[in-house]
Amino acid sequence: MPNVEVMIGGRSFEVACQSGEEPFLEAAARALDGEASVLLSQGGHLPESRMLLMSGLMLADKTVGLEERLRGLESKLAAAEAKIAELEGAPAPAPERVEVPVIPPSVTETLAELAARAESLADTVEEKVLGAAGG
Repeated sequence: MPNVEVMIGGRSFEVACQSGEEPFLEAAARALDGEASVLLSQGGHLPESRMLLMSGLMLADKTVGLEERLRGLESKLAAAEAKIAELEGAPAPAPERVEVPVIPPSVTETLAELAARAESLADTVEEKVLGAAGG
C-alpha cells in the first residue's frame, strides 16, 4: 500500500492509499489545501485539527451544492429525454397541401388572340399615321 505525502495548509501529511489511487488522493488533497489556504489567509494560524475540520466542512458544503444542482439537472434531463421519446413515438405530421393556381388553356388562347389583335391595331394605326404624314 503506497504512502503519499500531501501538503494541506502548509503542513505535510503522509497518507496511505490503494495502489493506483494516488492521483485521486493528490487531487483531493489539492482541493482540501485550497480550502485550507482560504482559511489561513483570513484568520492566520489555526490548530491543525480546526483547519482540517473547517476545510473539510467547506468542501462538504460545495459538494452538497453540486449534488443538489446535479439532481436538478438530472431531473431536467429526464424530462427532456421523455419529451424526445414522446416526439419520436408520435406519428409524422400530415403533409401540408399546397394549391398552385393553374391557368386554363382557354385563358392562354384568349390572351394570345388579344395580343394578336392589339398588334394588328398597332400596325393599322402606324400605317395611317405614316400615310397621313407622307401625303
